[in-house]
Amino acid sequence: MIKVIQEEYVKKESLIDNLILNFEGSGLQLKDARNKLKIFLLDDVKINIKSFKIPNLVNQIIYRFVRKGKAQRSFEYAKKLHQLGINTPSPIAYYEQKKRLLFKRSFYVSEHLNYDLTYRDLITDLDYPNREVILRNFTRFTFELHEKHIHFLDHSPGNTLIQITPEGYKFFLVDLNRMRFRKLSFEDRIKNFARLSKHQEMIELMSDEYSKLSGESYEKVVNLMKQEVAIFRRKIENKSKIKRLLSLRKIS
Repeated sequence: MIKVIQEEYVKKESLIDNLILNFEGSGLQLKDARNKLKIFLLDDVKINIKSFKIPNLVNQIIYRFVRKGKAQRSFEYAKKLHQLGINTPSPIAYYEQKKRLLFKRSFYVSEHLNYDLTYRDLITDLDYPNREVILRNFTRFTFELHEKHIHFLDHSPGNTLIQITPEGYKFFLVDLNRMRFRKLSFEDRIKNFARLSKHQEMIELMSDEYSKLSGESYEKVVNLMKQEVAIFRRKIENKSKIKRLLSLRKIS
């Protein structure tokens, strides 16, 4: 197993090794989907370990020889975000299991973060306290990402954790493996909001705040944001239709 561990955690290497080795039979499960996410105790420190699903055969070859795996990217992007002054749970390590020609399992280890809400809570609870203030602060956070040339490709409702502090709101990015670091065009910036919400009032509020920050007119921002949201929603609907058709064919 290949592994890279942050310098301050090297002295706990054997403990982390043991958690990885016993991942399936221990820990507190947070997420059990395509990838698994669990909480563990590393001495007295709460940590998260994310286990990435073994890729399909083509990607096993690609990740083995051509492209970095998801755990490595998550680890390296977390360090890059910290360098740029953007919050994300602190990276601890990544582990990769490789065979001669194939890439198998991988794990990303980070410090556990206690948080108060995610962006999704602002969608599901329209009466959330200070909802408009949080949305405007979130939009400023997204603008900061763009100004720092960070293109977070999975900018979706569950991937920003929010802490409420006496000083205001702190935003933390998670699920980092799809990210680019480059200057974004105006179109790229607004398209980056497409996955977040289909609710018109949220789109209009974020457009209002982003127009003030960017200097672009509200009409230009809101029209493009609504267009990009509609395009994204159509893609989701088309995928759902295809899945339903395939499932019906299997039944018949």
